[in-house]
Amino acid sequence: MDTFVTLAQIDEIKDLIQRQIKETPAYAIILGSGLGFLADAVEQAVIIPSTSIPGWPRSTVEGHSGKLVFGKLEGKPVMVMQGRIHYYEGYSMDQVTLPVRVMQRLGIQNLIVTNAAGAINPDYVPGDLMLITDHINMIGMAGLNPLRGPNLDELGPRFPDMSQPYDKPLADVARQVSREQRLGMREGVYVSLSGPSFESPADLRFLRVIGADAVGMSTVPEVIVARHGGTRVLGISGISNKANLDGSNITTHAEVLQAGQVIGPKLEKVIRGVLAIS
Repeated sequence: MDTFVTLAQIDEIKDLIQRQIKETPAYAIILGSGLGFLADAVEQAVIIPSTSIPGWPRSTVEGHSGKLVFGKLEGKPVMVMQGRIHYYEGYSMDQVTLPVRVMQRLGIQNLIVTNAAGAINPDYVPGDLMLITDHINMIGMAGLNPLRGPNLDELGPRFPDMSQPYDKPLADVARQVSREQRLGMREGVYVSLSGPSFESPADLRFLRVIGADAVGMSTVPEVIVARHGGTRVLGISGISNKANLDGSNITTHAEVLQAGQVIGPKLEKVIRGVLAIS
């Protein structure tokens, strides 16, 4: 039998967190695989382990430490989610997107979502940043839409518009930062698959034909729920591995984590720049 997260469950977690923080964050930041370093830069940090939050799903993947960090970055109050939850870990879509619902009930209006993604566009190389301009919801097309089930009318409409999932003004600020910092940030379409297996060469060629530039196993469900609740979203992928369109390369999670060491400093510059300007 299907079970769905209720507003009362979301608010119970929200109340627990609210008692431990001093002010409402202006931005929430979700950090992808190997990108958890940014949480260490938060000033005046209040750290809440996810294991101390009843009902909060536990991340089981290396590179996702499972901490919520509240404090200041570039003078802005932030919530940094150090590690996310994935559908392939055995959680429902309601559980995967629970953190975004809690962010919304805390009153956070802006979300920066990051991920480590595999290149599909043959021009992209490991270490590149890619501004997500749109996405392809392959998981949702297969029936696993995070809005399936009873609609939470207090948060958003039954049939939310998805014509602009990524906020254009925030994207423009990220472009400005990339130009000023000479980061050479790419732009493209991100496609989300369920995982945990990496894609076959035929998978990648198919995804390229339908318009995807990078592929991963997260992000899109979070973005859909964010937009359902009216949260503005900036999405950035860190390209962790080269396109394997001909089957000549072997992709590993260790490779993804290693690429995070190159991607990390670039991503920090973009996020800090966005926070400083916006």
